Amino acid sequence: MNIARTVIASIVFLGLGLGLILGHLHDSTVGFSAAHPASAASLQIILHTEGLSAMAGVAASLVGVLLLFTALVLAVLQEVSSRQVSRAQKSPVAHA
Repeated sequence: MNIARTVIASIVFLGLGLGLILGHLHDSTVGFSAAHPASAASLQIILHTEGLSAMAGVAASLVGVLLLFTALVLAVLQEVSSRQVSRAQKSPVAHA
């Protein structure tokens, strides 16, 4: 499978999932408090989405993350295999 297509599909699924979740928000709050010792600072985000958009949004986001991880693995495997091929072409083996 083409790595670029996998990345594009993951972006589409991530956008769809986050769009469903964020598009149907209600009664959501964001709170931030800063404090002198950094350990006392806090950020609280409450997202409230109900119904089918909540379930479909989470499912689409998970598929997007899975596709993005798959694209990463495919890219690493392609890079490793191309380096092995180029290394084999650069160093000829002498046959006796």
